[in-house]
Amino acid sequence: MKACLMRAIAIVLVVTGALVLVRAQAPDKATAVDRVFAKWTAATPGCAVGVASGGRPVLAKGYGSADLEHDVAITPDTIFEAGSVSKQFTAASVLLLSREKKLSLDDPARKYIPELPPYSPDITIRHMLNHTSGLRDWGSVAAIAGWPRTTRVHTHAHVLDIVHHQQSLNFTPGTRWSYSNTGFNLAAIIVERVSGMSFQEFTRTRLFQPLGMTHTSWRDDYTRIVKGRAVAYRERDKAFSTDMPFENVYGNGGLLTTVGDLLKWNEHFDAAPEADPLSTVEQQQAGRFTDGRAHGYALGLFVGKYKGVREVYHSGSTAGYNAFLTRFPDQHMSVAVLCNATSAQATQYAHAVADLYLGDRAKPTPTKATLSADDIAAHGGMYRSLVTGSTITIGGERAGLNGVTWAFDGHGGAIATDEYGTTTAFARVAAVKPSANDLQVYVGDYVSDEAETELRAAVEHDALVLKRRPDTTIVLKPLYADAFEAPQLGTVIFRRDAAGQVTALSVSQDRVWDLRFLRR
Repeated sequence: MKACLMRAIAIVLVVTGALVLVRAQAPDKATAVDRVFAKWTAATPGCAVGVASGGRPVLAKGYGSADLEHDVAITPDTIFEAGSVSKQFTAASVLLLSREKKLSLDDPARKYIPELPPYSPDITIRHMLNHTSGLRDWGSVAAIAGWPRTTRVHTHAHVLDIVHHQQSLNFTPGTRWSYSNTGFNLAAIIVERVSGMSFQEFTRTRLFQPLGMTHTSWRDDYTRIVKGRAVAYRERDKAFSTDMPFENVYGNGGLLTTVGDLLKWNEHFDAAPEADPLSTVEQQQAGRFTDGRAHGYALGLFVGKYKGVREVYHSGSTAGYNAFLTRFPDQHMSVAVLCNATSAQATQYAHAVADLYLGDRAKPTPTKATLSADDIAAHGGMYRSLVTGSTITIGGERAGLNGVTWAFDGHGGAIATDEYGTTTAFARVAAVKPSANDLQVYVGDYVSDEAETELRAAVEHDALVLKRRPDTTIVLKPLYADAFEAPQLGTVIFRRDAAGQVTALSVSQDRVWDLRFLRR
C-alpha cells in the first residue's frame, strides 16, 4: 500500500497548481454548482465542495460562514468534521495491520477486546467493519439511558463499558446487516492495542502524511484547538445555534478534514497497483453474509450504483456537521461535500454536483413499485416485524420501500425481502386505543442492567408515559396490543409471562433490537 500511497501523492501534488486554470475553463459548471449551494450565504453556515476528474482537481469552492460569531467565510481549506465518512480510514488502518500479518480480519474481535462478552458464534473484526456483527450501537443504548451523543463527554472507556454490559446481540453475527458505530470504535481500539501507537499517530504516519493530507486529524480531544475549523450549527425556526460534538470517541467518526484532503484520499484508490493491491481492492469489495449472499457494504464503504453508474461512497453526520464523499471509479471522478449545518443536505448536494460532471453518463432509472394497487387494497394495514416488533403500514407513506418486495400468505402473514435477499417475517396487527383503565396494567418500574437505567411507567392525562431521571417524560402512542411508539426511544413493547402478567418491557429501534427492562 505504501507504494500506492506515494504514487497518489505525486498525482495530487502535480495537479494542485492547475486548479485555477481548470476552473476557469469550466465557467458553466462552476455557475451551476453555485446554484446548488445558493441558500448558503455570509449570514448562514454552509458547505465546501471539491471535485476531481481524471486525477485532477477541477473545482474547489466554499459557501457560507465557518464561524457566525466572527464572520469567517468557508473556503476550500476550511476544516470540518466528516462524521461516518471517517469509517473508511479506520478500516484502512486495520487492513494495513492485516497485510503486515499482525492480525486477521477473520480473528475473533474478543482476541483483542476481552471486554466483549463471550458471544457464540464469535464476532470477527470483519463482521464489525461491514456492520454484520449484531453489536448494538453504543450511542443508541446511551440515548435510551438518557445521554444521547454530544450531551456528555463520551470516551472509549464509555464505549467499552456499554459493550461489556450487553447481554445479547441484535442478531447472530453474519446473518443480517445493521449499521453500528460500535464496531468501528472497537476497531480503532484494536489498531491502538496491536500497533502500540495512538490511533491519531498511526493514521498520521501511515495514511495522512504519505498522501499529503496535511489538514487531516482526529477529534480525539474535543478541547484541542484546531486552526481553520468550522463551527457546527443547528437550525431551528430559521435561527442558528452552535451544535458541536463534545465527545472523545473516534474511528466511527471524528475525522477532521477538508474537501481537498478527501479528494487526495479518493485518488489513492485509483493509483495503478504494481504491488499487492489488497488494501484498496479488498476494501471496496462488497461484504458477504455467512450464507454467501453479498450486501452493499464493503469495509467502511458503501458500494452500489447511482443512476446506473458504479459508485463507492459514504455519508456522515455528527452534531451539526454533514458530509458526503463519493467516487465513480469507471469515470475516475470524485466529489466531496462538507457542511456545518444540520439542515444541509450533503448527499443531495454531492449528487447534484456529480450530475453536472457525469453528464449523460448518468442515466436516471425509474423506481419500480414493489406493491401493486391490488396488493395495497387486499393487504393494506399495520404489520409487525417478527424480528424487532417495529411496525410498517402497507398503504402508508413507507409502503413499497425501495428494494423491498412483499409476499402475502392470505392469512395475515407477510415476508419482506430486501435487495440482498434478507427476509423478514411480518404479521398483520390491529391498531388499538386502550382506555386509561386499560393502561393501568403497565404501571410500574422497569430496570435495565444493559442500559444501566430505570423507566417508570405511569398514566397521566389518560395516556401512558415513561419517566426517566432526572426530569424526562415520554408520552407513548398506542400501536398494537402491548406495543407503543415512543418519540425518543423507538418501539416499546410490554412483555407478558405465561400467566399473562406484564413482567418486562423492551425497546427496539434501528440500531438496538429488544433491549429488555425487567419489571421490579
